Amino acid sequence: MNISEVAKRARVSTATVSRTINSPGSVSPETAERVWKVIRAVGYHQNTNARALVSGRTNLLGLIISDITNPFFPELVKNFEQVALKHGLEVIVGNTGYDPGRMSHCVQRMLERKVDGVAIFTSEMGKGLIAQLEEHRIPIVFLDIGGVRQRISNIKVNYEMGIHEAIEHLFRLGHKRISFISGPLQLRSAAIRRAAFLKWLEHYGLLAEDGLVESGNHKIDGGESAMERLLALRRHPTAVLASNDLTAIGALRAIYSARLRVPDDISVIGYDDIEFSQFTQPALTTVRLSRAELAEKALDALVSTLGEKNKVGCEYNVETHLIVRGSTGKSKE
Repeated sequence: MNISEVAKRARVSTATVSRTINSPGSVSPETAERVWKVIRAVGYHQNTNARALVSGRTNLLGLIISDITNPFFPELVKNFEQVALKHGLEVIVGNTGYDPGRMSHCVQRMLERKVDGVAIFTSEMGKGLIAQLEEHRIPIVFLDIGGVRQRISNIKVNYEMGIHEAIEHLFRLGHKRISFISGPLQLRSAAIRRAAFLKWLEHYGLLAEDGLVESGNHKIDGGESAMERLLALRRHPTAVLASNDLTAIGALRAIYSARLRVPDDISVIGYDDIEFSQFTQPALTTVRLSRAELAEKALDALVSTLGEKNKVGCEYNVETHLIVRGSTGKSKE
């Protein structure tokens, strides 16, 4: 199968097929999607090595994430790949496991594969590794940890907005003893969520009593252990806000193990709105951080700098909002 046959089946010119493969930003997403559908259907393969030598591009993007075991990140990968495909781009994924050594390995792998750009959705990125990518003039988009400069963009998440909505929701339900289970505080996003909780608790005239702010590890077992400590207090909280959904699911488990009911005895709110949070029993009230929006803005940042190596990046803003389900209810106190 040759390029002419692909063009005929996709009802476009051979030049459009070539641009779809080699310069996806110059073709509308709808046309690119139609062309790639034909390419996949007929099994057309271009000589990618030759293409890279001629164009100086590989049409590969790198995506570096922190924890592939946390459903938040596979959902992000899925959305990122879907958007990349519309631009005729492929994705290489690296998982750091919060390990700086693995982070270094991920960066080296991206350099070896000569990626055209990298989205870095992790916090353990040293300045030396950033410098390596910059030396190779590779466009980068960060999640919350980078400044905007030449070839570098940043996606800034308004974590506080969702925390505010969560505290207001619990306050209106009459809750006064509200706990928070944080993630590891060396993670910037976890520290921001904890600080926002304390700020808005004070705003509504509520006190952060001793023992009501616990630490977790952003995993189910950490949430369960933290909730067990909260339940051991002389007066346990009537509501708990968790730093992510896995922590909240662990809290649900501890509450049910203690023969208490959600939300009758304790209300629980998570953070992230991972896909299966709606399938817990009861369905989890949580703060939504849209992976689709993160993916779209990350791709926009990278695609806009492809072929324009000296272009200054942009800062993108992403909001967070409370999604009310069945795990919150009125306080009985």
